Amino acid sequence: MVQMKPKLIAMLAGAALLAAGAVYLIGRGGGNPDDEAALSGSAAALDAAATGEVANFRAGAPLALPEVRFVDGEGRDRTLADFRGKLVLLNLWATWCAPCREEMPALDALQAEMGSERFEVVALSVERNGLELARAFLKEVGAAHLGLYTDTSGKANFTLKAFGLPTTLLLSPEGEEIGRMVGPAHWDSEDAKALIEAALAAY
Repeated sequence: MVQMKPKLIAMLAGAALLAAGAVYLIGRGGGNPDDEAALSGSAAALDAAATGEVANFRAGAPLALPEVRFVDGEGRDRTLADFRGKLVLLNLWATWCAPCREEMPALDALQAEMGSERFEVVALSVERNGLELARAFLKEVGAAHLGLYTDTSGKANFTLKAFGLPTTLLLSPEGEEIGRMVGPAHWDSEDAKALIEAALAAY
């Protein structure tokens, strides 16, 4: 078997993420500078707030999502509908995804600072090896403010068209997707917090 050098692997992974982002943007009708002019109201405000550490975030018109099923830390069945009424930052991750592992403490810090009756970070593990592996990892990195949610079927990735990990979706209080970011981000940065504040004001 041909062995690939780590640098080549990283380049291929980066290309895959870019391709996934392109597929998503095409599906949403984005990817063109003129599209920003087409955004109106809340979407435009959110798009304008996506700068600095979250400059790769792409806002769009509210998009209804299909049902996504998973379980919580107690093994109870949950769906995204359970979070209606809140702005939700939905992060899809897995323990085998290095960038996911690196950004988890930042997601935890964002939840600790901004989590409320109006906003929640929902970190959804798509770890096929089960609930306990995800639980152990969150404990390992000291993520004490995030709920434990996992989809061992891996269906969430396909249902939400998340073609690379991590992928983070921002959901309106009505449960509609209003934007997403493919790849990791410093979610505890001032840029990220400003994005969430803009979404709370707009939606």
